[in-house]
Amino acid sequence: MAPSADRRVFFVGDSFVAGVGDPQHRGWVGRLAERAHRIGAPITAYNLGVRRDTSDDIIRRWADEVAVRRGAGAQERLVVSFGVNDTTDDGRATRVAPEYSVANLHTLLADAAAAGLPVLMVGPPPVADPVQNRRIAALDEQFAAVCAETGAPFVTVFAPLRDAPVWMDEVAAGAGAHPAAAGYDLLADLVEPVWQEWLLSD
Repeated sequence: MAPSADRRVFFVGDSFVAGVGDPQHRGWVGRLAERAHRIGAPITAYNLGVRRDTSDDIIRRWADEVAVRRGAGAQERLVVSFGVNDTTDDGRATRVAPEYSVANLHTLLADAAAAGLPVLMVGPPPVADPVQNRRIAALDEQFAAVCAETGAPFVTVFAPLRDAPVWMDEVAAGAGAHPAAAGYDLLADLVEPVWQEWLLSD
């Protein structure tokens, strides 16, 4: 890819995509954009992360939000990440049942393919609640299976982050969900190898 190319990447998802909790206000999305510039593949990064969004919310809004940011002749890609809010217990049940989360991912991948947008998915990270983490881990496995079936690259971050004291300590200190700068550094590190290969592929 030419360094001067109009390369647009749309990051769609929840508060982790938005980078909530990062005192540097970059999150993992900003860190990946910075690293893309560093390797000579600068991007225009559109952060479309919305706090508390579930996959139901994302499936309703993503296409319209991306459409107004597309450009004729641009090299365009879509990064998606969601799932933690789906697994949140609202007192009666999880906000989105696992089978509907999986169906939403299927729909998004199909719609993105029809729109000519290559997709990279980043799986949901762990939180401070071990009960919810079991639900997140199960959904992560289902998302990985969907991506394997459809050929979309998938980065699982759940297990490495769950086993990383820096992530879990920052999440615990941040009201149980979001890390601070060091946690987002680690998340970006986990995504970066797959991200770079995907970004630079034809």
